[in-house]
Amino acid sequence: MTSEQSDRYAFAAQEDRSAPRTKLSLPATLRPAGGRRFQTVVRDLSLSGFSATAISRLPVGGICWLTMPGMESMQARVVWWEQGLVGCAFERLLSPVIHETILTRWRGVSLYQG
Repeated sequence: MTSEQSDRYAFAAQEDRSAPRTKLSLPATLRPAGGRRFQTVVRDLSLSGFSATAISRLPVGGICWLTMPGMESMQARVVWWEQGLVGCAFERLLSPVIHETILTRWRGVSLYQG
């Protein structure tokens, strides 16, 4: 990533943080660098990142890969971990078209029967 791309990403990520993230319930896998992948549920999604379930602590600043249904793995960096949830920033912004496709498919879907 060039310095200019990095600057644009940092700006877009910061702008996105001020906008509401879309809540959803999307099954996925998450693999931390040097670790084994595990099943997770993406809880919210934006162009620049996501939060997901992660029972084990993931180190802030660590690299991980998120794989959502029908998609290739996407590299992300851990921004925070708290009480079984992890927040990550994508290394490359999610395409708006892909973002909308995911939201259309998974928004309002509940993976939990209660």
